[in-house]
Amino acid sequence: MFGALTEKFQSLFSGFSGKKVLTDDNIADAIRQVRLALLDADVNYGVVSQFILRMKEKVVGGSVLKSVSPGQQFIDLVHAELVALMGNEEAPLDLNGKISVVMVCGLQGSGKTTSCAKLASFIRKEEKNKKILLAACDLQRPAAVEQLKVLGSSLGLPVFFLEGEKDPCEVAKKAYDKAKQEGFDVLIVDTAGRLHLDESLMEELEAMKKILSPREILFVASAATGQDAVRVAAEFDKRVQITGTILTMLDGSARAGAAISIREITQRPLKFEGYGEKIGDLQVFNPRSMADRILGMGDVINLVKKAKEHIDEETHQEMEKKLRKATFTYEDYLKQMAMVKKMGSFKSLIKMMPGLSSMGGGDVSDEEFGAMEAVILSMTPRERQERDELDVSRRKRVAKGSGVPLDNVNRLVKNFKRVKQLFKNMPDPKGLSNLEKQMKGKNQWH
Repeated sequence: MFGALTEKFQSLFSGFSGKKVLTDDNIADAIRQVRLALLDADVNYGVVSQFILRMKEKVVGGSVLKSVSPGQQFIDLVHAELVALMGNEEAPLDLNGKISVVMVCGLQGSGKTTSCAKLASFIRKEEKNKKILLAACDLQRPAAVEQLKVLGSSLGLPVFFLEGEKDPCEVAKKAYDKAKQEGFDVLIVDTAGRLHLDESLMEELEAMKKILSPREILFVASAATGQDAVRVAAEFDKRVQITGTILTMLDGSARAGAAISIREITQRPLKFEGYGEKIGDLQVFNPRSMADRILGMGDVINLVKKAKEHIDEETHQEMEKKLRKATFTYEDYLKQMAMVKKMGSFKSLIKMMPGLSSMGGGDVSDEEFGAMEAVILSMTPRERQERDELDVSRRKRVAKGSGVPLDNVNRLVKNFKRVKQLFKNMPDPKGLSNLEKQMKGKNQWH
């Protein structure tokens, strides 16, 4: 995601590594490179112009000092402006009505119907007491109703549809009546899309809005379409007043144009992002997280969210104590790997860790982590608990038992000892927070 833009920013920032001070010349050159990088990433021209103008004002106004850590100050300025451009804070869903209606709209091919199911899954996870009904009102695309029925079934959620009905507004009205009569808290409505904007689509959405009085009208935009998604979003907002955007297909070759531009053009928040094909691959859009990813700084915000979701506090505290005292074993490592597996693929998690992706960590495959797990499982219980030493003959047997070369076993043992030594050398009980500060410093641009 955002590969080309991230590389350009990293190249730009690395150019500051040998500079002790910022001068008018190198600031002007850096700002020019930022402008070209954003335009090349298909960011709206007007948005880029405003972005650069605000940067220049802050540089001239003295926000960027021409002395201490000039490169880091410039990076911080770019990061802050990106965060501001995308909305500063997360924007929560409004589900406070007696029946909270969420209309989901967009063009065909943007992932609209799938987003309805993902949204339902998200709401059910966050609001466990909410009773959710999906409504299949996209009668334009032949497979849309069936697709929503299949997705609803996979979630165990009801989907309202009217066999043979031609009028989507009639389906919407009946769906609302059902939600009201049967005590549903949330009604998520999948509306019709088109291959391109047309008047009949907008009139249909306007009529549906009058019937449903939705608390949320979410526009689904594909991140792969760049500025075109921004133009379409602006038109949808003009006609039906969207309340926010769901950005989809961020796991593909997105150029960042839509992510950076939509909020500034529509003045409506980016509320969610879809980052994969699974129903659970939807998360709240966080401007700071997105700015981190665009600049190649990982994604600590969503990594922490995932960890809290899958790792209970008691287990976390127990492991933290072992880390501080350097008493953790291969057995503990095995348990941690099992918990991390629940959070997603190792490759996706590594990309979220600051510095690792740019250092080649993103190239580590799930198979390689599986091989590491196999090595530990091939040890005896006493070896996993470090009560028996892994001598050369035992390492050979472990390598044979796990189906990996002896070098892999030696590397695992060496790295494990190195990590333990690192923690042992930390003198104070706040070693973990100090380590985080050290790592943060090391992972910043050079």
